[in-house]
Amino acid sequence: MKINRETDYALRIMRFLARRDDFTGASIIAETAEVPARFTLKILHKLVQGGLVCSRKGASGGYKLNRRPSEINMLQIIEVIDGPISIFECLDGDYVCPNPAQEGCSCVYNHIFGEIRDLVSDKLRGVTLDMVI
Repeated sequence: MKINRETDYALRIMRFLARRDDFTGASIIAETAEVPARFTLKILHKLVQGGLVCSRKGASGGYKLNRRPSEINMLQIIEVIDGPISIFECLDGDYVCPNPAQEGCSCVYNHIFGEIRDLVSDKLRGVTLDMVI
């Protein structure tokens, strides 16, 4: 698993928004969070669709967190941007095992990487935005 650039930018944006109480324009978010403007709107759109951020149009519009920073964790942010955490291909829901004898989670790798995925997910779930501001 590797945190990609888009997820890094989303984490920066969310950290910035966690420090604000009011709606903030995308250009200010981009500049302050040091995220290229072309990515900022795309990421904010995903965060709004994922329910982590709300938006408002107009002169006093912009973006702000949809919940308190203590109610938003890193796993939620990562999953809104990248989807579910995946450590090993066979853990993906659409994967078809090429070895029929090992279907049904009897493969030793499936169990090992499943446990690792769960540990990583639990750790990320335990880190909320209020812990990083």
